[in-house]
Amino acid sequence: MADTLTVPTRRATARLPLLDVLRGAAILGTLMTNVWIFTSPGAEWGVLQGGLTPVDPLSDPSAANIAETVFRALADGKFLALLTVLFGVGLAIQYDSAARRGNPWPGRYWRRAAFLFVEGTVHFLLVFAWDVLMGYAVTALLVARLPARSEKVRRRAMWTAGALHLVMVALLTLALVGGSDDSGSRSGSGSGGVDPEVVALYAEGNWLDQIAFRLQNFAALRIEPVFSFGLLVFLFLLGVRLHRAGAFTAGDTGRRIRARMAGWGLGLGLPLTVATTLGGGDFFAVGRYGVAPLVAVGYIGLIGIALDRLWLPKPVVTALSSVGRSALSCYVAQNALCVLLCYGLGLGLATRFADDGPWWVMGLWAAVSLVLALGSWLWLRRFERGPLEALQHRVLRPRR
Repeated sequence: MADTLTVPTRRATARLPLLDVLRGAAILGTLMTNVWIFTSPGAEWGVLQGGLTPVDPLSDPSAANIAETVFRALADGKFLALLTVLFGVGLAIQYDSAARRGNPWPGRYWRRAAFLFVEGTVHFLLVFAWDVLMGYAVTALLVARLPARSEKVRRRAMWTAGALHLVMVALLTLALVGGSDDSGSRSGSGSGGVDPEVVALYAEGNWLDQIAFRLQNFAALRIEPVFSFGLLVFLFLLGVRLHRAGAFTAGDTGRRIRARMAGWGLGLGLPLTVATTLGGGDFFAVGRYGVAPLVAVGYIGLIGIALDRLWLPKPVVTALSSVGRSALSCYVAQNALCVLLCYGLGLGLATRFADDGPWWVMGLWAAVSLVLALGSWLWLRRFERGPLEALQHRVLRPRR
């Protein structure tokens, strides 16, 4: 997410800055999902206790409910899957760079993964419990040797991981459907079954108490990357495969691949997203971990087509590219900003606007996204890399 996808990417896509734009979209897109965590009762822990239940636009088709449903459905899991695919692309780029130089592989790549794991651990403890960097680092270490293997080996590993993941999703969905005792609609504005002490911790508690709570509940708060490990492996290897097929290049081959990705990904993924969304919370796992990767493939194709045909205004491309070039820094910064804005240790907006509906949450996402885009653009006018990207480069730079 940092140097992993920076210098080689810009050189390989000088005429089509697709990867930078995709990274920027993925970073801001993950915030479209995470912003609901920061603004919900119990915040990070509330996810596990039902504090983030979706609204039901069928029983209450108000403008607010419809807007929230569409906003969350378009983002939930989709941009996280997109970010994971791009990390696989970065792995392939690093391997290709080592091969051109005649360097052994994976060689020093383990240091890059170790840096990411340490950074993710710090991020988990100090900022946000639902960090993705730790899971990426572990997955990267385990699949790092596969880019050097044959296409047949990679394909078998990819589809085996994907099949095992779908079995996990199916088992979880069956358990949710079988154990469901809630036939009515549920509102996302209430605290649901979230422990009142946890609600108070994030609404009124201090920073050190929140850190201690994450340490005490480390295993539960790290359950998502464990559950979705097969999906991570699948998407990493899908990124390698797309990169080698030329899906991110500026030529005719790349354009044809992106058109097929948009057609199949959105043509199948969006109707399935509608179905799982209207199906309610019992089909949450199918939507987030089953359908979302398909939509993410469609998003890659759609954004690529928009760049090819100059549909995106230049300021939008510049903003997304700036966020993408400083993706690691922006990922941490957006979560830190939301903590300071939403939790009681900062402005406490989550409690202050708890009964004001979803509009302010979507406005918060837009405001933080604008700050990230403007801040990264100004930073990159003066510096070559984002702050954390520069730190990573300094730490990993070979010693003479």
